[in-house]
Amino acid sequence: MSQDISIKKGLSINIKGAAEKELKKIPLTKFYAHNLHDFHLLIPKLEVKVGDYVKRGQPLFYSKTNESIKFVSNVSGHVRDIVRGERRKILNIIIECDKKDSIVTSSIKPISKLDSESIIKSLLSSGCWPFIKQRPFDIIADPTKKPKSIFISCFDSAPLAIDYKFILNDRLDYFKYGLEVLKKLVSGNLYLGLNSSQSDLAKQLTNFNLNYFNGPHPSGNVGVHIHHIDPINSGEVVWILNPEDVAIIGEFFETGQFNPERTVAVSGPPVKNPKYYRLIIGAELKSVLSSVDLEEGSELRYINGDVLSGKTVSSNGFLGFYNNNLSILREGNNYKLFGWIPFINNKTPSIYKTSFSWLSNGKPKEYDTNLNGEERAFVATGEMESVFPMDVYPMQLIKECLIGDIEKMEKLGIYEVSPEDFGLIDYSSSSKIEAQSIIREGLDYLYKETQ
Repeated sequence: MSQDISIKKGLSINIKGAAEKELKKIPLTKFYAHNLHDFHLLIPKLEVKVGDYVKRGQPLFYSKTNESIKFVSNVSGHVRDIVRGERRKILNIIIECDKKDSIVTSSIKPISKLDSESIIKSLLSSGCWPFIKQRPFDIIADPTKKPKSIFISCFDSAPLAIDYKFILNDRLDYFKYGLEVLKKLVSGNLYLGLNSSQSDLAKQLTNFNLNYFNGPHPSGNVGVHIHHIDPINSGEVVWILNPEDVAIIGEFFETGQFNPERTVAVSGPPVKNPKYYRLIIGAELKSVLSSVDLEEGSELRYINGDVLSGKTVSSNGFLGFYNNNLSILREGNNYKLFGWIPFINNKTPSIYKTSFSWLSNGKPKEYDTNLNGEERAFVATGEMESVFPMDVYPMQLIKECLIGDIEKMEKLGIYEVSPEDFGLIDYSSSSKIEAQSIIREGLDYLYKETQ
């Protein structure tokens, strides 16, 4: 049964340079990478060495804690390099693409003849399993633990929001087939989150459990959907997926081939022609940026993901495993003299009425990365609670994560949250603390102490 849920708390940040509904396909580039930072808490064990030839869909490494979870090559070619850090920790696996696109093809039965056990086995061996993440802990799902429900958010409310309907436009059949596959893996419900503007998409998904969310960001966050529909208690597990990843899973179960295509919105104030690009996961960013018309004379920051919860990456880096955004902002390395004075600082976006710029918050603005302040002590102003639409006390939870009090962390709702849910707090809090980093460390500590 569908629900209509209105989110009151939050903040929609309107940044200039959102992607237009125009798609360009990027041909295969020379190098691709698996960045191990994308797979949190994973300890990899290699199945290849430098110089080995691999096909698309052939395993590169697996999880040391669960050897059945395979990570496969996104393209065919040779293993060019295995980049290591301190204590020989694997950071990146670089594949030099031969552009022949040799593929591993699996034999897959029709969905009507598949049970949950055979589906999980195919997902694990094919390399599709890492697309499934779990709450709590916001990590790759444990295939030995059955979820009580599966959540997929089909809309984005973050700054420079992407349009999943446009992304799925030519892959909708694969998306629906992937949903049918996932429905066989859960004893409870599979929930799709949409907003009221997606009526056309909703008409094509009538066989699934649809729930409508309206309101400011983070109304599109899957954590908000879980909190309002099927909250997580201690010992329970919920799986979450990105809509395009569901389409990749659906395509695999229809064709037997792993096709890790990713549609990425390249957007932000410095981008003169923001639009969507389709490429392979792990591609060199310069293969995209060479097609992007960027303003000259500015130092830029490239972000794998949205501007609130994404990860900074070099222009010579690679596309992340999970993100559909490549956000670009100007570096905020300029200092404004007396910038706090409202008559001087009107161009700086603000949610506070101490600056007159709040009067034009609805208009697209040219944000940069300037913090406009420095880290300072917590003050109980209620500003965190005003942008946090969950029945959780964010400031108290952050404090308990800092001191590592597991009992209080659990009572305050640590199982329901992930770092991305605190993105707006990072943006709006006058303390300038790194709330997402603190929550991430708290979740990691809890995982190591309880699992």
